[in-house]
Amino acid sequence: MTKDSYLVGLIGSGIGPSLSPALHEREADRQGLRYLYRLIDIDVLGVPPEAVGDLVRSARDLGFDGLNITHPCKQLVIPHLDGLAPQARALGAVNTVVFDGGRAIGHNTDVTGFAASFARGLPDAPLERVVQLGAGGAGAAVAHALLTLGAGCVTVVDALPERAAALADALDGHFGEGRAAAAPPDRLPGLLAGADGVGGLVHATPTGMAAHPGLPLAAELLTPGLWVAEVVYRPLETALLRTARERGCATLDGGGMAVFQAVDAFRLFTGREPDSGRMLADIAALADAVPAAR
Repeated sequence: MTKDSYLVGLIGSGIGPSLSPALHEREADRQGLRYLYRLIDIDVLGVPPEAVGDLVRSARDLGFDGLNITHPCKQLVIPHLDGLAPQARALGAVNTVVFDGGRAIGHNTDVTGFAASFARGLPDAPLERVVQLGAGGAGAAVAHALLTLGAGCVTVVDALPERAAALADALDGHFGEGRAAAAPPDRLPGLLAGADGVGGLVHATPTGMAAHPGLPLAAELLTPGLWVAEVVYRPLETALLRTARERGCATLDGGGMAVFQAVDAFRLFTGREPDSGRMLADIAALADAVPAAR
């Protein structure tokens, strides 16, 4: 049964610039709901990421309806939950916790969020070969989404080779042998050349955020036959997207993933259907109006 008053929050590190509170609260206002979205920043609190379990328990005891979870707590929160939705279990990461009758249930809306954004923004993009930069929490979600969408093979490139290998092994175990691979950064030129015309590049590292400016790869590796998708959404136009467009690539910014994961989380928290079109307009306005801090 739905109600008309909700208390939710976000647990993570350095989350002061997050647009999640505004995205959720704006949509709730339009639906006539009393909806408070609070930031629970472990840096401000002075506690380590491992304190996420205590924070989740405290939020449940204080009457929160649910929580979003972000870096660096998406994996650390799992042992402190009472159950996992299938998507979160398969991914090994949680970005949304719903309190249901005293139980804390973990979900992952990053996967569905990226899948919805990609299907909307690059509907005809070839997916035979996809190269992905980044094997962290966001990277794992994006890779799952790409393979769910029918990507032939996703090759994960990460500065930590063991992390890329672990993600590729997990993807192969879930989707079938040969659907994922890992590669070191020095293989990036050959991988992108092989994807030209049959696939594209997904960027899932912090490079491009205001606090981490610059390009994550050499500009000359971006050829017109590639599409380029970004996970970073502050700013919406990163140096990578700007350069890719200048070189003739089709592009997808990170705003859609941010919105569609919020759409799914809002639905889980409230049982109500949010308007994704209004929320896409919200993030465009918010990202332009508020200087990005990270």
